[in-house]
Amino acid sequence: MDHLNWTLFFLINASSHANSLTVGIAGFFAIYAIWLAPLALIAGWLRGDSELRHLLVEAALSTMVALLAAQIIGVAWPQPRPFMMGMGTNLMSHSPDSSFPSDHLTCLWGVAFSLLLHGRTRLLGLALALLGIPMAWARIYLGVHFPLDIVGAGLVSALSAMAVAKVGRRPVAFLVIVASLVHRQVFKPLIRRGWVVP
Repeated sequence: MDHLNWTLFFLINASSHANSLTVGIAGFFAIYAIWLAPLALIAGWLRGDSELRHLLVEAALSTMVALLAAQIIGVAWPQPRPFMMGMGTNLMSHSPDSSFPSDHLTCLWGVAFSLLLHGRTRLLGLALALLGIPMAWARIYLGVHFPLDIVGAGLVSALSAMAVAKVGRRPVAFLVIVASLVHRQVFKPLIRRGWVVP
């Protein structure tokens, strides 16, 4: 498994003379693209009805569960990042913490896979899931992850999404109530103007 993981890493990882434009594109996907997931949830919440808000909160809870699982895995089975092993070309500053699974991909796919489980949010879920492809490439290309870290993130995210969809109805309902109370207080002026759904 290590041999395949390392072979794929060297196929994707940047050369020591990488093109600056390619590095810049990779940097965008590796660092900033992740913000599209929470922005999508916030935008949907502000303009969505009760049913949509339940689905969005379920996606947020799925992501929290996935990230918690990822942290536990990282502590229980710490894996070095490529630059910690002196492997490949590193073009991105990163703390030397556990590499497996990728937190960035776990966060993105935690949202995406949860949304994919429901017809109403499936298109958005698909878009976010596909966004994970250039993000995964970028984080390997820049030398902060191995391909196996990406696979691990996908598995953790998928399992978390299915678990929350199956057994998370009550926690989701409770979180929707709490979030709705906060929402009505914080956005009261915007709700009066009709800019935000109550």
